[in-house]
Amino acid sequence: MKTLYLDCSMGAAGDMLAAALLELIPEPEKFMEELNGLGIPGVSVCREASVKCGITGTHLFVKVHGEEEESLDVSHHEEESLDVSHHEEHAHGHDHTHSHHHGSLHEIEHIVRSHLNLPEKVQEDVMAVYGLIAEAESKVHGRPVTEIHFHEVGAMDAVADITAVCLLMNRIAPEQVIVSPVHVGSGQVRCAHGILPVPAPAAAYILRDVPIYGGKIKGELCTPTGAALLKHFADHFGEMPVMKTTAIGYGMGKKDFEAANCVRAMLGETSSETDEICELSFNVDDMTGEAVGFAMERLFEAGALDVYTVPIGMKKNRPGILVRVMCRESEKEAVLWRVSVRRF
Repeated sequence: MKTLYLDCSMGAAGDMLAAALLELIPEPEKFMEELNGLGIPGVSVCREASVKCGITGTHLFVKVHGEEEESLDVSHHEEESLDVSHHEEHAHGHDHTHSHHHGSLHEIEHIVRSHLNLPEKVQEDVMAVYGLIAEAESKVHGRPVTEIHFHEVGAMDAVADITAVCLLMNRIAPEQVIVSPVHVGSGQVRCAHGILPVPAPAAAYILRDVPIYGGKIKGELCTPTGAALLKHFADHFGEMPVMKTTAIGYGMGKKDFEAANCVRAMLGETSSETDEICELSFNVDDMTGEAVGFAMERLFEAGALDVYTVPIGMKKNRPGILVRVMCRESEKEAVLWRVSVRRF
């Protein structure tokens, strides 16, 4: 099975995800020409080599009307944990305090569907990602989605990041996407509304039901855009599966930390069959030895790899039998059905 694994041990931002995926495809320069040829209003996207902790990867940066966004990082003596780069595309490099087009979800959709020559599937992906962000902003600010204006995440550079990731995912076309637990950072971040805890409220809302963790690194490691892209494309969140990798990409952020500030994308093949073995156990105190032997035969027929018994003492000092069954994950339900209905 063609599998994409995203290592988000340093969080995720839209530009970092796009850069990591870009390294997985042949002819990345051709893709960059196609991306810039879409005609995102006032936007040009560039790629450059970047080195973090001795690892070489790709950094993507966006120019809006010919100017690159700059970080507002300054020393903050009063509060050491404060990360003062802006809320969106943030501590990994971007800042959005300059004047941008502040659009509603409807206006963003008009740009995506009417002005950009995108495949229908990519259009749907882009708007689904924006839908997750709009829902989060609506919840956080207590306003209807129709009243949400993307003064932070709706800037044209964010449109470029999201569109790039959706285009690359469409091109790579993995059969499954697995994402590691997401490192969100710690401390505080400054956005248009003031100083907020990390993860920022919108990112925290999007990352519900997703395994996340903080740590010693001060700053926002996972932005709302990064969170929404992960939430939309991930089939599972968890550890890296057993896989034969065919390509590895590193998408670099702009800042330097003790750990390499990057998203790592690994593309490869995983087996559709699992070698995981389940251990199932149950106690009985009302079966004869002959009945237990018959039950063991039926469990083997259901797919058990091994069945064995252990004499045990149960409540009120009654003797009983512990039955332990070893089976493959794929056979677990059949074995459990035999046990639950006693179809021995």
